[in-house]
Amino acid sequence: MSRRRTPVVLVLLAAALVASAVAGLALGAVRMAPGQVIDVLLAGPEPGPGAGAAGAIVWDVRMPRLLLGAVVGAGLAVAGTVLQALVRNQLADPFLLGASSGASAGAVLVIVLGAGALDFAGGAAVPVAAFAGSMGALVAVYAMARRGGTMTTGRLILAGVAVQYVLSALTSLVLVLAAHPDQIRTVLFWTLGGLGGARWDELALPSIALLLGTGLLLALARPLDLLLAGEEGAHTLGLDTARFRAAVFVLASLVIGVLVAYSGAIGFVGLMVPHAARMVVGAGHRALLPVAALGGAVFLTLADLVARTAAAPEEIPVGVVTALVGGPFFLWMLRRSTRTEGVAG
Repeated sequence: MSRRRTPVVLVLLAAALVASAVAGLALGAVRMAPGQVIDVLLAGPEPGPGAGAAGAIVWDVRMPRLLLGAVVGAGLAVAGTVLQALVRNQLADPFLLGASSGASAGAVLVIVLGAGALDFAGGAAVPVAAFAGSMGALVAVYAMARRGGTMTTGRLILAGVAVQYVLSALTSLVLVLAAHPDQIRTVLFWTLGGLGGARWDELALPSIALLLGTGLLLALARPLDLLLAGEEGAHTLGLDTARFRAAVFVLASLVIGVLVAYSGAIGFVGLMVPHAARMVVGAGHRALLPVAALGGAVFLTLADLVARTAAAPEEIPVGVVTALVGGPFFLWMLRRSTRTEGVAG
């Protein structure tokens, strides 16, 4: 039943993404009619001087931001889906498990200490530091939650909260030690999340990370499904669970680290979207991963639209918007998990 439903869901999500993209390009400090946006898009990225300011607004300002939001939303949703399978807990999320905070802390350290002194591989210092922070946070949370050989919902959440507090304190210390006001504003961007700094020349790396990461995880859909049967069951079916978990943790950390390096810490996308996708197409990862990716792209595109327009002309960090939605959702999930601890934990 879910297999027959999946193509329909993917088509509907693709249509929703197109509609949200048109709305994102049309709405903002300068509002345009949808027909005008479509005319600008059909004219191409270099429509000539006759296009006026509309072409510059759409192609130079809003389109890079829209694309980055879609890529980050899709990547965080995919990473959240995989983390939930690895720890067999539907409350797992890149933000709640400290991965996003770790990536932010790593990136902020490089920015304040001086990315120029650590620059290599064409400006990869910040993404590499974000990856290292993301990986370190995930390993720390997993090690603390698995102490004693078992892992429960409460222990996982407490470990994630503890790691987040430590990383938050580290980021605050860096903020205090920052020498220049520009650095302070940059650190605040990392802690709250935002897409306002998106540029065309910065879209390649997060897009590659999303496509390669999602492609590899789709190839690993069957082993991910085996983990749902439990560690002993997966091992009986021939899966080396310890090695597989380690490899997928590294892959998920790489995707999260690269994305957070360009968007800051945006929470709860990887919690809400996989849960909603699972309710529609089931737990099989071959269908779940693409549905979660499209759903995450739609969700973050709409969240960024709210962030840009709700308090116009002021702009709300998109991480604040996702937290306002995700916080109550997390509390509902936490209350629900206490009734189904065997499934959630």
